[in-house]
Amino acid sequence: MQPTSHAFKANAHQALGNANLQKALGLMRSGFPGRRAAALARLPEFEALREQGKALKDHVLENLDFYLETFEQNVIARGGQVHWCRTPQEARETVLAICRRLDAKTVTKGKTMIAEEIALNDYLEQHGVTPVETDLGEYIIQIRKEYPSHIIAPALHLVKEQVAESFRRTHRDLDPDRTLEEAPTLVAEARAVLRQKFLAADVGITGANFCVAETGSTIIVTNEGNGDLTQTLTKAHIVLASLEKVVPTLEDLSTLLRLLARSATGQEFSTYTTLSTGPRRPEDTDGPGEFHVVFLDNGRSAMLGTEFQDMLRCIRCGACMNHCPVYATVGGHAYGWVYPGPMGAVLTPTLVGVDEAGHLPNASTFCGRCESVCPMKIPLPKMMRHWREREFERRLSAATYRYSLRLWAFVASRPPLYRAATALASRLLGWIGRPRGRFRSLPLAGGWTQGRDMPAPEGRSFMSLWAERRKTAP
Repeated sequence: MQPTSHAFKANAHQALGNANLQKALGLMRSGFPGRRAAALARLPEFEALREQGKALKDHVLENLDFYLETFEQNVIARGGQVHWCRTPQEARETVLAICRRLDAKTVTKGKTMIAEEIALNDYLEQHGVTPVETDLGEYIIQIRKEYPSHIIAPALHLVKEQVAESFRRTHRDLDPDRTLEEAPTLVAEARAVLRQKFLAADVGITGANFCVAETGSTIIVTNEGNGDLTQTLTKAHIVLASLEKVVPTLEDLSTLLRLLARSATGQEFSTYTTLSTGPRRPEDTDGPGEFHVVFLDNGRSAMLGTEFQDMLRCIRCGACMNHCPVYATVGGHAYGWVYPGPMGAVLTPTLVGVDEAGHLPNASTFCGRCESVCPMKIPLPKMMRHWREREFERRLSAATYRYSLRLWAFVASRPPLYRAATALASRLLGWIGRPRGRFRSLPLAGGWTQGRDMPAPEGRSFMSLWAERRKTAP
C-alpha cells in the first residue's frame, strides 16, 4: 500500500466524522485495556517479566548477527532455506519465485504485517497468483479492499453490520435470505468458505512472532487455527519475518510468550502457539513440502546503534495503541500506513521517511500510557520527541509552528523574562475570563478551544507560590 501518512490531519478529521468507526472504537476502549488489567492482576511477577524481556531483547540486538546466522544454520540443518532481503522488492520477488517454481496458482495467508509492509497481495495478483487471507479479520478487510487498522485486530474499525453486508456482497452463491445478525453466524460462514481455500492452496504464507535460533523454528501466535491449516497442507510454507524477531532459545521464547498474550488480548496464553521447524519429514503424516524463511531488513539494520534501536524490541502486542487516547479517537487508518498508534508513530518515519510520516510523532498527547503498558518498556514518547526534533531541524513542520517554538524557547530559556511574561498573561487572562470562568475561543489557542473550553486562570502562579513557600520554609 502507498502511505498517506502525510495526510494524517485530513485522515483524522474524516475519522472523527465516521459514526461506524466511532462506535467500533468505543467497543475497543472498553475491551482490550480491561482484559489486560485483569490478566496482569493474576500475575504478580509481570513487572519482573518485563525486565527480563527487555534485557533479553537488548541482548539479542547487541548480538543480532550471531543469532541470525545461528538461526539460518539450524533451518538449513532441518531441510529449510533462509532468504535475506534488503528491500520490499527483493522480498516480493523471492516469494513470487518460490510460487512460480512450484506452479502455484493459489496462496493462503496467515496474518503477517510484513506482507502488508511489502504490499505482497497486490504484487502476487499482478503476477497471476491469487492470495487468500485466512485470518478472519484479514479476510474481512481483503474482501472489502481495505488494509488493517490494528496490528492484532485488523478489522477493529468495523461493526458487525458492515461485516454482514460484505459477506452478502462476496458470498453470492449462498442463500441471500440467510440471517447474518450475530457474530457466531458470521464466523461459521467464513469458516465454511475458507475451508475450501485451505484444501485448494498450493503455497501457504505466514508471519512469525518469533524465530528461535537454537532450533531454527518459527512461531506464530493465533486464536483461530488458520495459521496451522495454512502451513500444513501445502507444497511449501513461506515465513515472512523481520530481522529483529529472532530469540536465542526456547526458554527465552517462553518468557516472551508470557508477556505477549497478556499484553495483547488479556489472555493467559493464545489459543494456538505453533512452532514450525523445517519441511515435512518422511515419517510425518502432514506438513509442507518445503520450508522457506524470508527475512526482511527494510531499514531495520540502520536503526541499530541509533536513538531508535529500542523500537526493535517491539513484539507487536498492540498494547500501546489499545491505551492511546489519540488512536482511540481516530483509529488506525488515520495513520496512513501499516503500523498505527504510538509504535507506528516511531516505526513508520523510520521505514517510509520523516518527509512522508512527520505528522505521526506529533499525534500524541505524551501522556506516557504507551510506555507504561509496553511489555518491552520501549520509551515511545522519547523516540517521538527525537522525530519531532528531526522534523524541526529539516524545516518540515509549518513555519508558524517553528517560529512560535523559537519564540517560546527564547522566553523559556530566560527565567526572569519567563516569570514576568507568564505572570502578566495569567493576570490578564484571569481578569478577562472572570465573568464566565472559561474561554470558548481564544486567539492562538484555536486547536484547543475548537473542541473544549479553556479554563480562565485563577489566583497566583505556581512559581510565585513556590518561591513564597521556599522563603517561609524552616
